[in-house]
Amino acid sequence: MNIKLKNIQFFCFICLSLFLLSCGNNQNKELEILPPSKLVITVVSNENGRIEIQARAENANSYDFDSGDGKQTTTLKTNDGKVIYTYSQAGNYTIKVRAFATPTVFVEATQAVTISINNTTGIPTQGYTSPESYQGYRLAWKEDFDGNSLSSDWKQEIGTGNGGWGNNELQYYRPENTSVENGLLVITAKKESFSGSDYTSSRIITQGKRSFKYGRIDIRAVMPEGQGLWPALWMLGESISTVGWPKCGEIDIMEMIGGEPVNNRTTHGTVHWDNNGTYANFGKSYLKPNGKLSEQFHVYSVIWDEKAIRWYFDDILYNTVDITPAALSEFQANYFFIVNVAVGGKWPGSPNESTKFPQRMAVDYIRVFQKN
Repeated sequence: MNIKLKNIQFFCFICLSLFLLSCGNNQNKELEILPPSKLVITVVSNENGRIEIQARAENANSYDFDSGDGKQTTTLKTNDGKVIYTYSQAGNYTIKVRAFATPTVFVEATQAVTISINNTTGIPTQGYTSPESYQGYRLAWKEDFDGNSLSSDWKQEIGTGNGGWGNNELQYYRPENTSVENGLLVITAKKESFSGSDYTSSRIITQGKRSFKYGRIDIRAVMPEGQGLWPALWMLGESISTVGWPKCGEIDIMEMIGGEPVNNRTTHGTVHWDNNGTYANFGKSYLKPNGKLSEQFHVYSVIWDEKAIRWYFDDILYNTVDITPAALSEFQANYFFIVNVAVGGKWPGSPNESTKFPQRMAVDYIRVFQKN
């Protein structure tokens, strides 16, 4: 009996061990996570830079998309494998998709796509581009004009201002003349009667929302053209609401007054200030050797520090002003942005029979870099 009992005990021990081993294996199987597989990417594009991406993979719980256009904000996440994205420029891009089972278990695949943009507005797609970073500087703010409306950093100025905005300008500023499309801000000047004015356009500002003191500012834009057109990319001191103009100071990053033979290819960089109770200004111009400013994008820049403001056209230095004298103390303060297209006024004069409407200014981006 003792021998049989020992045999029975040994047999039970073997069965229990096999059972526990089987449970352990099943538990390990339950803990094992299968990576996604069979990742398939489908891309449908149209002629306006818009694409629709559909990703499918077995064992995937979520997806990560990178549009491949080099922008920091274009990594898009989705749980259903679907995403819609609009490129601002035509070109060849490589889309990357990652399919996740867990945050650390995933597979990825890429697909090349060619983007074309149907240029129905007559706005050029080519031109000069500036770097996205500079040694010794950090990116303090950027406006890429993505989406289909202005961001909350901007507000509209409306109407005819005081005496044609102080310059006998002829336009009435309306929000309807501002659009954001294909990654561009577009301001359209029109010849149309509205509220007593013969022309309409728009003017947007960052006053009270975004202002800066010192830094490198790059603005990539393409200009309108024609006698009487006055596009401008500029800044005013935040103190304007308390001290007025010109005591607040004004920095004109670029201005152009349209017309032939040379105005359509000339950019002006200027400062305005109050010199002990007397209005003062200083500026210089850059004449593009050939071609109008309306024919392709250019980058209009200033590098502004406590000692000087320097103006650049496509990284070509053409103007410098020393702001260390006490009389120019206005330029040691915060400034906000203004983007507008004026029609007529004291400086450009009125449009004539050679001026064709509508005219458009398009802005690709505004970037503000400040020293580390």
